Amino acid sequence: MAFLCTLPSRPAFADTAPAGQIRTITHDMGTTDIKGTPKRIITLFQGATDTAIALGVKPVGVVESWVSKPAYPYLRNALEGTEYVGLETQPNLEKLVALKPDLIIASKFRHETLYPQLSAIAPVVFLDEIFDFKHTLTLMGAALNRTEKANQLLNQWNARVAHFKKEMSQRDNIKWPMTVSLLNFRADHLRLLSHRSFSGLIMNELGFEQSSMADTNNWIYKKLTSKEALPIINADTFFVFLRAENPAVRENYDAWRSHPLWKALKASRNQQIYEVDEITWSLSGGIMGANMILDDLYRIYDVSALDG
Repeated sequence: MAFLCTLPSRPAFADTAPAGQIRTITHDMGTTDIKGTPKRIITLFQGATDTAIALGVKPVGVVESWVSKPAYPYLRNALEGTEYVGLETQPNLEKLVALKPDLIIASKFRHETLYPQLSAIAPVVFLDEIFDFKHTLTLMGAALNRTEKANQLLNQWNARVAHFKKEMSQRDNIKWPMTVSLLNFRADHLRLLSHRSFSGLIMNELGFEQSSMADTNNWIYKKLTSKEALPIINADTFFVFLRAENPAVRENYDAWRSHPLWKALKASRNQQIYEVDEITWSLSGGIMGANMILDDLYRIYDVSALDG
């Protein structure tokens, strides 16, 4: 079943918490008390913005996207009229104050030092592992008083994952599980994404295997500048994401794949190299982006639709 990125313009669920009810949310910086159901939320990282929209909540403020500014194309319609409050690395606190939020969703990695200022503006919920989209969905569902919707989205995701894994394990014409390398080309280098990256977490859950070089708890990606390092990315399949708006990225990719070592790699020999969208596979960070990755994989491997 293909995931349909339906972008609601209003909450999918009516408020369920009484106006005066206080709920204590445990998050990655401690606990936060939230009164009733938040109506004016600000999201300070990309995965939180994706997740809010999936939950049926339109933020009053969001940070700008990393590319295709100010918002990723798949979210633009849903964010029409939303205020942009600066960069993920440097949100504009004056704009946050002016929007009078009743909840801020932040990244511990990006915004821990801003905790005093942010908490003075509104209740704040912090996420540590911002690529762990399932944790983000669960925690935001609780904070936004939309746990029922969050559980629905998780159940749909889990069913699609189970269906994909079953279909792939029954194939006679492919090696399963297959090894993959997730390759993000930039203008002057190549990044090998690890198990901790957004798409790396998804690959793990789907049953793909990644190289031992990508199996680490200490980094999100490894930066490769020398083509002599190509053997460490060897795998059955490559998923390649390019920053297509920069012609230098394509030139760099062409230079790497024309190298004799590249041509000797298994994915190259077997013609199992797939170019995919960088926004979806690397930058989206939420449940909607995760489902779009799964949509791509359903198409690439011609997996039958999930009934229901």
